[in-house]
Amino acid sequence: MSSQKLGVFNYLSKPFVKLVEKYYPDAFIFVIVLSAITYLLAINLTNASPIETLEAWGNGLPKLFTFTAQITIIMITAHSLAHTKPIENFLSKVGTLPNSAIQAYALVTFISGMASLFAWSFGLIVGGILSKFVALGCSKKKISIHYPLLVASAYSGYVIWHMGYSSSAALFVSSDGHSLQDKIGIIPVTETIFNNFNMTLAFITLVIITIINPLMRPTNKKEVKEIDTKIFMIDKNNRSNNVNPNNRTFAQTIENNRLLSFFVGISLFIFIFYFFNKNGFSLDLNIVSWTFLAFGLILSNSPIHYVKLVNNAALTVGPIILQYPFYAGIMGIMADTGLIDILANNISKVATSETLGFYSFLSGGLVNMFIPSGGGQWAVQGPVMIEAAENLKVEPYVIVLGVAYGDQWTNMIQPFWTIPLLAIAGLHMRQIMGYTFVIFIVTGILYGSSMLYLGSG
Repeated sequence: MSSQKLGVFNYLSKPFVKLVEKYYPDAFIFVIVLSAITYLLAINLTNASPIETLEAWGNGLPKLFTFTAQITIIMITAHSLAHTKPIENFLSKVGTLPNSAIQAYALVTFISGMASLFAWSFGLIVGGILSKFVALGCSKKKISIHYPLLVASAYSGYVIWHMGYSSSAALFVSSDGHSLQDKIGIIPVTETIFNNFNMTLAFITLVIITIINPLMRPTNKKEVKEIDTKIFMIDKNNRSNNVNPNNRTFAQTIENNRLLSFFVGISLFIFIFYFFNKNGFSLDLNIVSWTFLAFGLILSNSPIHYVKLVNNAALTVGPIILQYPFYAGIMGIMADTGLIDILANNISKVATSETLGFYSFLSGGLVNMFIPSGGGQWAVQGPVMIEAAENLKVEPYVIVLGVAYGDQWTNMIQPFWTIPLLAIAGLHMRQIMGYTFVIFIVTGILYGSSMLYLGSG
């Protein structure tokens, strides 16, 4: 790739980088503005009064408490696991694999994308951790890496999560007893996740973003912002008990006994094995959390060492605890006032049997800005779009894929899911989202044209 061609890709990303840096508010301000917009839309487009809309918002605030707790625990346990000595040594070796900046961006993109296909939560955590250690490895090799682009590369892998094993929409309609079963029956994952169309598109998307991300790297050395290695210095005291082994109290002896943490970790693995044996290989947020916790306990030096790792990790979850209830409030307004029905119905009215999948994709992207939860979005949008599919004789799986693609697509300009990744990577949303805007445009063209090609199924 010539420097002239490279300059074109870098030039394309610059306007979006500047746009985000100047005009994109902090993620918390973003959700406040989004809440206000949703409120105004509801009282103007639906029959809900201002008081009823306010009530819908207030009643919605606690609806993501369980989900918030799950995400918080996943982040803490994953962060703690990453900073146990064996895992940190392994990640440090992975971080030394790239021998050039191009390889670094491509490696982070590809691995994060594959991890997202395995489980959406895994992709976000792996992306944040991997980008950090790759940047540190490149720093040791004197390879100049633009850290914001590296972290953006990690987040861009998330643009294919809904095509993978943890696809909320696909798993919902494949479950016996789901709420739409009387209309569409049970749609097996062989028609959605493991559909040749979906798998091929996921592979093509991953290849494209793996190529594009390195091509957005700054050509001007003055624009490169390398990782601040001081931010990620691990306190050496957390790796030792700071207590003379020959002068421990009984309590300190128990606290520093590695067998206790090992026992609990093994017990968790026995439970996980029993769960899989009983339910099949079915990943959910709880199982992911317990897996991270089990590994962390086994690989830590002692119970008290693991407590210290958790204390360090807990510093990263503040934004999640603060912002997720507000998104739940937006979900409450969208669902309880009927605003989601109006938006989806207006889109489906202009569709034909050949374009409904495409409009499902567009509406999925729009709704995701207000309800950035794959499961929550399908719960409120799915019934509306399935009814339209029934009227236009469109295969239901086309709608499932369309909504799924739209949901993952606008994640590239919606800061909600950047929170856990950025908390680990140590950056602000404005530093990466200019680059993910480019991914948003490219994948929008790719997904939109693909849904038009798929037609009515």
